[in-house]
Amino acid sequence: MQRLTAQALKDRYAEGVRDFAEVDLAGADLFEADLREINLKGSNLSQIYLPYANLSKANLQNTQFYEAQCSDAKLYQADLSNANLQGANLSRANLRYANLQGANLQGANLQGANLYKANLSKTNLKGANLTMGNLEQAKFSEAQLSGCSFFRCRGVNISDAFVDETTILPDGYRGEPS
Repeated sequence: MQRLTAQALKDRYAEGVRDFAEVDLAGADLFEADLREINLKGSNLSQIYLPYANLSKANLQNTQFYEAQCSDAKLYQADLSNANLQGANLSRANLRYANLQGANLQGANLQGANLYKANLSKTNLKGANLTMGNLEQAKFSEAQLSGCSFFRCRGVNISDAFVDETTILPDGYRGEPS
C-alpha cells in the first residue's frame, strides 16, 4: 500500500487523476477537499480529517475509515460497501443514496446525518448514534442494531433488522428483540 500525503493527493486529483485505490492516507488532513468521483477502494483512511469534504459518487469500498472525522462531509451516492467506519464521526454528513451494505459502523456518530434512500443492509450499527437523522426510505435489512439510537429520527423502518432491548427507537422507547 503506497503512502500518500494529503497535498500529493490533491495535486494529482487537480491534474485529473481519479484512481487512488489502495493508498495509505491515515491521519491526513483533507478539510473541505473536493474529491468527487474519486476511487479510494481498499485504502487506509483511518483517523483521516475530512469535515466538509465532498466525496460524492466516490468509490470507497473496503476502505478503513476507523475513527475518521467526516462531520458535514458530502458522501452523496458514495459506495462505502464493506468499509470499516468503526468509531467514525459522520455527524450531519450527507449520505443520501449511499451504499453502506456490509459496512462496520459500530460506535459511529451519525447524529443528524441524512441517510435518505441509503442502503444499510447487513450493516453493523451496534452502539451507533443516529439521533435526529433522516432515514426516510433507508434499507436496514439484516442490520445489527443493538445499542443503536434512533431517537427523534425521521422515516425509520427497521422491521427487517436485528433489534433488541438496547436499541433506542425514535420515540425514545427501547426496542423488542427480533
